[in-house]
Amino acid sequence: MSGLRKGLTSYGDSGFSLFLRKAFIKAMGYSDDALDRPIIGITNTGSDYNPCHGNSPDLIEAAKRGVMLAGGLPMVFPTISIGESFAHPTSMFLRNLMAMDTEEMIRAQPMDAVIVIGGCDKTLPAQLMGAISTNLPTIVVPTGPMVVGHHKGEVLGACTDCRRLWSMHRAGQIDAAEIETISSRLAPSVGTCMVMGTASTMACMIEALGFSLPMSATIPAVHAERRRIAEASGRRIVDLAKSGAPRPRDLITPAALRNALTVLQAIGGSTNGIIHLTAMAGRAGARIDLDTVDAIGRSVPVLVDLKPSGDHYMEHFHHAGGIPRLLRELSLHLDLAAPTVGGRTIGEIAEAAEIVPGQTVIRGADKPLKSSGALAVLHGNLCPRGAVIKQSAASPHLLNHTGPALVFENVEDMAARIDSDDLDVTPDTVLVLRNTGPIGAPGMPEAGYLPIPRKLARAGVKDMVRISDARMSGTAFGTIVLHIAPESAAGGPLALVRTGDPIRLDVAARTLDLLIDDAEWQRRAADHAARPQRQPPPRGYARLFETTVLQADEGCDFDFLRGEGPCA
Repeated sequence: MSGLRKGLTSYGDSGFSLFLRKAFIKAMGYSDDALDRPIIGITNTGSDYNPCHGNSPDLIEAAKRGVMLAGGLPMVFPTISIGESFAHPTSMFLRNLMAMDTEEMIRAQPMDAVIVIGGCDKTLPAQLMGAISTNLPTIVVPTGPMVVGHHKGEVLGACTDCRRLWSMHRAGQIDAAEIETISSRLAPSVGTCMVMGTASTMACMIEALGFSLPMSATIPAVHAERRRIAEASGRRIVDLAKSGAPRPRDLITPAALRNALTVLQAIGGSTNGIIHLTAMAGRAGARIDLDTVDAIGRSVPVLVDLKPSGDHYMEHFHHAGGIPRLLRELSLHLDLAAPTVGGRTIGEIAEAAEIVPGQTVIRGADKPLKSSGALAVLHGNLCPRGAVIKQSAASPHLLNHTGPALVFENVEDMAARIDSDDLDVTPDTVLVLRNTGPIGAPGMPEAGYLPIPRKLARAGVKDMVRISDARMSGTAFGTIVLHIAPESAAGGPLALVRTGDPIRLDVAARTLDLLIDDAEWQRRAADHAARPQRQPPPRGYARLFETTVLQADEGCDFDFLRGEGPCA
């Protein structure tokens, strides 16, 4: 079935169901000619709370225009919108809800194919999680990054410079009046963060997976080219609606997943990219192995010179040739036969990439920004199922470090004590934050970027080893170990750490260990197991989340939403 005949409402009479559907949709002024065309659903994720999606009305109109130029009928429908800085308790808490909303709205309404428009961190993975589950032909149109800001002759990028400048304010180097002025200049336009944060990371990975047309990831949100790519996506999706292919599960193959991980490492991407790609793959019955992530990182260098790992911004990446140019530089590491929604293979896109003379944002393999990939995976007695560090944005002198732990029980405990002048802390201390994972927080907030204690910040300390079962923004930087699995609230060994315990981080050896003897370990484990068990919330989405959410190494999806079988 296709068009209006798809997924008829159940009245016990299919003929009547179709008659009633056509009768009511004609109230919107549609003709029979329009209603007989391929129907293309277009998601509307606009919200007054979401400046990352502030250009979505323009993109929707451009996509509709493209659909109609190709002879299709566009139908716009709303879904949840998640804005990172407005979502309580954290946007990650709502990602799976948005994925369910997207999936069910695609499934419930008649459409032959769908365009999903999104940008802010959890939106794109949520939309693709839903699209992969429905397996309807899908094209992704990212909202795109902001243009850069300026302050006192300095180029600014949200939110890497947000964190740097706020740290200077906490240290007393920027006063209240200036930090207020800066807040008006960090985000000068609608769109996602213009550094290689999670939003840009996901857009780049999704283009590498083949779900977007070439250059879709990097075009600035306010450029006319962003509207043109939306129009082109509208034209192309009609072809996919007519042919029925490729479908999402045709694109989520082992080779494509490796391509996406290769791009993740090469762009200096967000640690969140691992969690989201794992969740997306899981909807197709595939699995992302953390050892594979690490192995790719050992062989693939960072080639894109963007903050927080480098110096430039997304618009510079775009003008240097974007993802197609990067694919060309990575061709020896990629499966070039992987298909895309545009009809060309990854290899054909790479071959056709623009060569921009003199650009330095996309490096060649002979002159990488970093000799190894952005992300490393750690194992050890503190993280038996793995942990992640963004080594490309860490301080080299801290990548092999042993120091005493200073433990914060949760975010509230950290907030209450971190700025105390009486805090017993030195630059060698390892800051430990627990009970901030998927269950413990709940929702695994971006609290892993623990601030430098104020008294050390005032003394000029800019980085310390910090470990947690939380996440951090892709815009953040520092020697920060994240995604410790299993989390402390799920019985993970992070719960056993006590202030003063020595902790050893050795990124070269890929290890993170608590240095206590076996007898003390066993005694603490038994003591912890005897404590009262955590009780889930009594009702609603919070209860669903806590009782079904998976750990970080499994993508933090709900256990009942994973697909089955191989994805080949």
